Order: sequence, then structure tokens, then C-alpha cells
Amino acid sequence: MSTAEKHHFQAEIQQLLNIVIHSLYTDKEIFVRELVSNAADACEKLRFTQTSGQAVYQPDLPLAISITTEDNSITFVDTGIGMTHGELVENLGTIAHSGTKAFLKQLAEDKKPDAKLIGQFGVGFYSAFMAASKVTVTSRSYLPDEQGWQWTSEGTGGYEIEPANDLPRGTKITLQLKEEAKEFAQADTIERIIKRYSNFVQFPIELNGKRLNTVQAIWGRSKNEIKEEEYNEFYQYIGHDHENPLYRLHFSADAPLAIQALLFVPPRNIEGLGMSRVESEVHLYCRKVLIQSKAKGLLPEWLRFLKGVVDSEDLPLNISRETMQDTSLMKKLNQVLTGRFLKFLDEQAEKDAGTYDKFYEQYNRFLKEGAVTDFTHKEALGKLLRYESSTLEKGKHTSLAEYVKRMSADQKEIYYLIGSNRETLESSPYFEVFKERKFEVLFMFDPWDEFVMEHLHEFEGKTLKSAEKAELDIADASKKDGALSDEAAQALAKWLKDTLADRVGEVRSSKRLVESPAVIMDSDKFMTSSMRRIMKSMKKDSDAESPFKQDLEINPAHPIMVRLESMRHSDAALAGKVAEQVLDNARVAAGLLEDPRTMLKRLNELLEEVLAKKAV
Repeated sequence: MSTAEKHHFQAEIQQLLNIVIHSLYTDKEIFVRELVSNAADACEKLRFTQTSGQAVYQPDLPLAISITTEDNSITFVDTGIGMTHGELVENLGTIAHSGTKAFLKQLAEDKKPDAKLIGQFGVGFYSAFMAASKVTVTSRSYLPDEQGWQWTSEGTGGYEIEPANDLPRGTKITLQLKEEAKEFAQADTIERIIKRYSNFVQFPIELNGKRLNTVQAIWGRSKNEIKEEEYNEFYQYIGHDHENPLYRLHFSADAPLAIQALLFVPPRNIEGLGMSRVESEVHLYCRKVLIQSKAKGLLPEWLRFLKGVVDSEDLPLNISRETMQDTSLMKKLNQVLTGRFLKFLDEQAEKDAGTYDKFYEQYNRFLKEGAVTDFTHKEALGKLLRYESSTLEKGKHTSLAEYVKRMSADQKEIYYLIGSNRETLESSPYFEVFKERKFEVLFMFDPWDEFVMEHLHEFEGKTLKSAEKAELDIADASKKDGALSDEAAQALAKWLKDTLADRVGEVRSSKRLVESPAVIMDSDKFMTSSMRRIMKSMKKDSDAESPFKQDLEINPAHPIMVRLESMRHSDAALAGKVAEQVLDNARVAAGLLEDPRTMLKRLNELLEEVLAKKAV
């Protein structure tokens, strides 16, 4: 005669069970992760109970998890805390109840919140029915005076409980697999799942007698206990790299979130080698159990080059641990991690400039992407930017903060100039006034920097200003020996405008030129020559002209301008060709002349006329 007790699921409980089995989980293999996590919970509870001094059944039985696969079944065994008859009914008979939740609540009330537990026991257990037609649980509580029990259910209607004698401490769960789930009886399938989700569980996991989780979750250990080679080995394992990382950041935080993070910067930027856009390889864990591989939204896109793990106890996961329910908390994680990493980079730049230079060479484009797209962190990103400077030798770099410290009292703005190389910028007409007045200018060679400076806009209260747009004058420029008078310069400017017609906007006398006869200035106050080149390249298939004409500023003290003023009265035709050549020369200096054929033809004509006159 059967001694089994029969229990019926309530209607709403059965409905919830159907949801768990058929809808809640997106991948059937998740049940392996859930059952292993529950087993780890049980072992952690037993460990905590032992350290508190309570009497435990079979105290010398080591804490471990074992999995066995057979033809049509899979069995999970743990030597953890086990369950009594009442706990079986409470934990496995009520889907909405969580034994782990109750245990944590008790710990909090006892002010002993140091047990490292995972998951939601009740519902995670029921994921087994996605793959199983029948589930059998045998369990023996840690309490010395308790006995063993067997719980059986086919997931429909209810379950049975009956006594089970001579059981070791812990819990054994056997799944009779459905026909369409026979793949989970294959050892290689289970090994792959374990290594993906549960590889860092702190208790030994064996599959058919083979130990699987041999890599330690070192992010949970104290930094003082971890050797350099352990960090490197872990990076090479999780980063799929044979080299050591360039940087690593290992930190933990309790507020505003409980976080343990271990982040690595690879030695090389894969995107910079011409590869496709990389995907973040920072994985999200909850108490050493994988929640999301290559977690989306955990870090901003511009930090996608990082590799590593983030483990948080505060994740309010849905019942399946598959989807974050609280996006605001995910945003908090993002902010905390991003802010901490930027602080780390700032510290490293101060501590070891040489290594930071190597990092910047590889990853400056990512920082610039962040400066343009991430308003929250643009100030911190601004501190990390590095550029060559007119006051430093070639190849040396400076930060914006160092630039500000060197600024003279009468300088109000941070000046920068963008071009293809340093030599071009040093000979640029836009640089002349700064050289004359001994104002420092940052030299930038990356077209992206135009947008970076526009988005940063200011740094430490100082406006970032393109040297092309700076309103600086050279004192007493019109009083140089041989310079045109103000009236003559104005007359020449008017003549040039009439001669060049719609090829230019305005023509005016300049007070910023020293060695150059003329310079192109953009009439759009927000546009610079480098930005115009970028926009032109983006619209290379378009023939549409810009609605803004470039203005021309002339140097009234330059010999070409002085002689041109005289020539326009004596030889208007030749003066007209010279005027056009002056404009094209200025456009060449600004990098705006795309087709030089017309200019070269005119230049040859001018040379021919000059040589002809010399011959006479």
C-alpha cells in the first residue's frame, strides 16, 4: 500500500507553472543553470550554518555538486542543506515562494547578511519541466533528527511526497527528459552549458566524475591575495587573448550598489587594425552565476573595447534570471562603472604617463566618441584627451588641464588648430597671430577632433576656440614699414571683391597676418575649414555648393599686397590674375582647393608674363 501523500496545485499556481514552462524562459538550457544555482545556494546555506556552530548531519561530507547523464535522464546532486518535509511542501509546492528569499530575510533580521546565495529557488526549480516529463527530488535535511523524503511531479495537477530512508545529506533531482529534450542527456551538451553559465560557482561541479569549474572567480577575492600572473591568466581565459592586458581595474563597491568588477583593457585595439566594430565582452554575473554574456547596456558603447566581469548582488532579475526588470538600476550600474573607469584612467595617466600614452594611441578614438555622444561624462573625458602643442617639441603631448595651467593672465580661451601634420599647422596663416603673441595652440591631426571640441565647448571654464575663429589682432600691424595705409588697404579690398566677384564673400584687411599675404576665413561663425572638408567628403556625390562663401583677409604689410595695390592701377589684367592666384593660394593653405588645374594654368601664365618682362 502506497504511503505517498498527494498534493494538488491550486489553480493559480498551475497557471503560473504553465507560464514558467512555456513562456518565461527563452532557452530550455537555462534549467541547467537554475538547478546548479539552487545547488550552490544549498551548499552555501550549509556552509554558513556550519560556521555558526549548529549541529549538522554528516558534518564531514564535503560541499560539492555533481551531475550525471544517462540515456534519457539527467541528475543533479548537492551535499548542501537539504529539505525537511515541510520545506519540500513550502519550497517546491508554491511557485511564488522562495526558500532563498526567506533565508535572506532571516539573515537580515539576525544581522548576519554574509551568506553568498543565488537566485529564486522555487521558480528556478520549475524550469526543469521545460525539459522533463517527470521530476523526482530526494532530500535529507542537515538537521540530525530529520529523515529523508521523496518529492515527485509530472508538472500537471500536483505532486506526491513520501518517506525515503538512508539518504545522505543534501538534495538529488532527477529529470526524466521529454523526447524533444534528449540532447540534455548528452554530457558534452551539459558541459558546454555549465562552462558558459556556472564556470565560476565556488563549489566543485562534477559531470560524470569530471571536474568542470576549474577557473576561479578571482573578482570576488581581495586584491592583496591575487598574484599578477593570476590576473593575467584570468584575462587570457576570459578575453580569449594570448597576451597580457594593458590595464586592469579590480574594484568593489557597496553603495549605491553592491558591485564586484574586474575590467581589462586589451593590449591592442582590434577596431584600429581595420576589423569590424567590436562587441562588448564584459559579462554580467550575480553571485558568480552568469546572468548575461556580453551584457547590453552595462557600459556605454564607447567603452566596448573593455573585457571582464561585473558581479552585483543587487540585480532585481525576473524569475528566470534572463531579463533585467529594473532598467533604472541597470543605468545606475552603467554610471557607477563608467565613472569609476574614467577615474581609474585619470589616475593612471598621472601615475604612469608612458603607459597612458600607449593606451591613448590605441584607444583615443573611443574616448573622443564618448566626448561627442556621452553628455554625462564629457567633462571627465575631456581630462583624458591629449594633443601636441605649439609650446612643446614634436611628438610630446599635453592635457587640457596642463594647457590651462600654462595660460597667461590675458588669455581667455583655449586655442586649437586642426590639420594633417604639425609642419602644415606651424606654417599655417591661422597660426601666425598666435606665434607673434606667444599664445599656445593645441595641434590636432584627427578630423574627429573638430566635433570633439565643438561638443566639449569648454574646459575648466575656458572656451575651446578654433584658431581660425579666434578674434586676435597683431598690435600696430598697419604701422609696419612699407605697409599700405588704412585707406589704401580698404580700396584694395574693395577692388579684390569686385575682381573676384562671387568667388568670395567679403574681402577685408587683416590684423592677424604676419608672413602670409592673405588668408581664407569662413563667413559661417560655426564653420571651420577642417569641418567644411569633412562635410564635403560626406557629400562627395553632391554638386551642391555651400550657401556660405569664404571671406578673404589680406595682409596690408605684405609686399605682394603692397605691389598689387600699385599694379591694379598700371596693369589691371595682370593684377586680376594675381588677385585670383592670391585667392587660390589662400585656399590651398586652408586645404580647400580640390582641383588645382585652373590654378596651375593661371600660375604658368603668370610665370610666362614675368619671364617675358624680365627678358625685355
